[in-house]
Amino acid sequence: MQPTGVFISFEGIDGAGKSSHIQALSEAFRQQGREVVQTREPGGTALAEKLRDMVLHQPMDALTEALLIFAARRDHLQTVIQPALDANRVVLCDRFTDATFAYQGAGRGVAHDKLATLERWVQGNLQPDLTIIFDLPPAVGRARAGSIKTPDRFEQENEAFFGRVRDGYLQRAREAPQRVRVVDASHSIGEVQTALALIVEDLCR
Repeated sequence: MQPTGVFISFEGIDGAGKSSHIQALSEAFRQQGREVVQTREPGGTALAEKLRDMVLHQPMDALTEALLIFAARRDHLQTVIQPALDANRVVLCDRFTDATFAYQGAGRGVAHDKLATLERWVQGNLQPDLTIIFDLPPAVGRARAGSIKTPDRFEQENEAFFGRVRDGYLQRAREAPQRVRVVDASHSIGEVQTALALIVEDLCR
């Protein structure tokens, strides 16, 4: 059977270990002979990276923040993600739309229906084939992330904010159980990667 494009997104608060797990999975796919595109949101294109910098560092209200993120996402989809999927590549994306519902929705209070409208408008029916949420208590995530010399607007938020973000992620998992899998990121790296390998094996069968 000819391979088809695979789109996997990775979610979770800072300190959950997304980056190292994405890298390990990328190497596993490459060993299988697959072409892999690693990318991130907000970001992934020249334009989206500029919008990312604004979102992370410029003061703005929550809806403006959400609109900029969806603008960046549209360019990312058109320029990177959809072409890669059309070329039968594996796309591994550090955060996608679930992050917007978690951070701007649950965290900042942007209404769910507004975000859902933007989601349909910007991406149509496109969703990741699989979304993995690395779940972690905010206090543990903050301790793992360590001290940051120049924290961005999100890293300056308090634990209550990240508690709402975590709840938002878990709500997304409940809403889309066929797509979203939750992994307990408080376990060791080896245990998490074993769980991750089993989940991805099911997807690729």
